[in-house]
Amino acid sequence: MEKVEVKELLEAGVHFGHLTRKWDPNMAPYIYMERNGIHIINLYKTAAKIEETSQALHKIAASGKKILFVATKKQAKDIVAEKAGAVNMPYITERWPGGMLTNFVTIRKAVKKMASIDRMKKDGTFNTLSKKERLQVDRLRAKLEKNLGSISDMTRLPGALFVVDIKREHIAIKEAQKLNIPIFAMVDTNSDPRQVDYLIPSNDDASKSINKVLSLVTSAIADGLSERKSDKADKSEKAAKPAKTAKKKAVAEEEE
Repeated sequence: MEKVEVKELLEAGVHFGHLTRKWDPNMAPYIYMERNGIHIINLYKTAAKIEETSQALHKIAASGKKILFVATKKQAKDIVAEKAGAVNMPYITERWPGGMLTNFVTIRKAVKKMASIDRMKKDGTFNTLSKKERLQVDRLRAKLEKNLGSISDMTRLPGALFVVDIKREHIAIKEAQKLNIPIFAMVDTNSDPRQVDYLIPSNDDASKSINKVLSLVTSAIADGLSERKSDKADKSEKAAKPAKTAKKKAVAEEEE
């Protein structure tokens, strides 16, 4: 797992909170001081929380469960799509589809619809449609792709949620809470940390800060995934060994 350096967090501006008048008193334990009317986050606490979060995410990834990333604010969208995509995790960066978790069956239907359109295009059915119908199908496919693109491989509910800006993504937070899905999040000084299970006190507005934090957590996820891969390889190797021994034994008996 990547070591968290306070100096790097400082360089990325992770310590800049919101205006003091916009603060949430529940963030008090993570605030170091106030400077020019802005709260400054205690980066030693942030570093400790990133390590704690990374260990938990590492475990979830190693167990084979998916971690759904949610960030629809402009500064975070592309970063989340890139970082989550790199570790093969689903993400929502457009609009949170209401009921995404609590009404997962309906969402799965929409994803299946997308897959059936893709099949139509492959097997030639699409070409038998009239021009108008083809246009309608294309429009529907584009709409589904925009809203559900990266979650199309999600066949079951995620093992966890990672959110950038819990105030903005409050609907996603509520749905995860209802289903007892653990919530990981970057929490700024204007938000209530009690809403999440694992918080990273950090600046959730600047792309540099978001990039830094996400690089660290996705690196832990990547480690968890490679651990799962090598465990699987070990298991299949062990399973193959007795089979090989039995085969050798059978060959030896035949030769006798």
